[in-house]
Amino acid sequence: MSRYTKEDILQIVEEEDVEFIRLQFTDMFGVFKNVAITSSQLEKALHNECMFDGSSIDGFVRIEESDMYLYPDVDSFEIFPWRPQQGKVARLICDVYRPEGVPFEGDPRHILKRVLKQADDMGYEFNVGPECEFFLFHTDDDGLPTTITHEKAGYFDLGPVDLGENARRDMVLTLEEMGFEIEASHHEVAPAQHEIDFKYGPALITADNIMTFKLAVKTMAKRRGLHASFMPKPKYGINGSGMHINMSLSKDGYNIFRDEEDAVGLSHEAYCFIGGLMRHMKSMAAVTNPLVNSYKRLVPGFEAPVYIAWSVKNRSPLIRIPTERGEGTRIELRCPDPAANPYLALAVCLAAGLDGIRNQIMPPDAVKRNIFEMSRAEKKAAGITALPANLLEAVRELEKSEFMKEVLGDAFVERYVTAKRAEWEAYTAQVTEWEIDQYLYKI
Repeated sequence: MSRYTKEDILQIVEEEDVEFIRLQFTDMFGVFKNVAITSSQLEKALHNECMFDGSSIDGFVRIEESDMYLYPDVDSFEIFPWRPQQGKVARLICDVYRPEGVPFEGDPRHILKRVLKQADDMGYEFNVGPECEFFLFHTDDDGLPTTITHEKAGYFDLGPVDLGENARRDMVLTLEEMGFEIEASHHEVAPAQHEIDFKYGPALITADNIMTFKLAVKTMAKRRGLHASFMPKPKYGINGSGMHINMSLSKDGYNIFRDEEDAVGLSHEAYCFIGGLMRHMKSMAAVTNPLVNSYKRLVPGFEAPVYIAWSVKNRSPLIRIPTERGEGTRIELRCPDPAANPYLALAVCLAAGLDGIRNQIMPPDAVKRNIFEMSRAEKKAAGITALPANLLEAVRELEKSEFMKEVLGDAFVERYVTAKRAEWEAYTAQVTEWEIDQYLYKI
């Protein structure tokens, strides 16, 4: 059931003195874009008459077919609590459509909707709970971000050691004002690293919420003179930031991953979902871990989930089954990072899991040992492989996967691969400080 009608939105805007409405959508890489309109243009926008140039958006269309339209999702309406109370600012998250009135096949939100429709056809609802980590750094005299922090706090520390405690409190209160149900917030392992967890929900709403979460966190950090970074590995020698994804499927309001009679408490569907994730994980990596920098987080030694295996409780494999059972039974995928486009990341996770259920892909036995302590021979004997070692390897896996082309669309994969290859080539052409330190005075 919808939260709002178009008439509700128009009435709220008038009663709350909302002057500007931001029509938001994401590009291929999960970067929020928006067109700001005044309240006088809202009715036109609600009738899907707001046009923009799609050729200027990463991953969209060519210049000769550039006209695109924004279709607002009225249920996403939200007033920004950090903006002025007179002449308020609100937002609507939009789907992108072609002039012919059909969804744009390269719109990440549409890609997720398409996979959710497949789940719905099988009688399933996909529920997701993310764990979003980020860093809080100082800004310089010009207000530009740095990687400097004076903080020395670690996991679950509190003030005065946790210097970001007050900023994190502001973020939580702001998010709650926007309708989030915050379950926990705490300092993470690395200095200046934080995590705020919000309640699981239907996948499309959760993807929207991840985008809103990142915007709110960055905005509230800036108000305190800080920069919030969702970069996976902003500093060498410390833990990077992940975005663990907790997933479950429900049918007729019942969590189908649960099975009290199973030794582990998992249903046959849950095992097959795990099998699907494991089968397609390498080809998914370019989506769940989309940056050159993503793979600097995914190295052994910093609790990074590198190995394609699963376990109950054990945190060294890629996939973990948290302790909670019953309606709380879920599968946790631990490799995604917060740079991922959430619409695409959830789409490929769901598609892989559904493929496992359709084709009865059973996973290998759970791994009970700490994989980081296993020898190469032991991992090989157990059939444990690793994620791609870098972005180029991940892109090659994506490029050769017919399954991922079906999920994302041939044209989308082609554009994505082209962009990511260019990113890799630009990175490898750089001369880094490490190279200068290693070679300049020796050669």
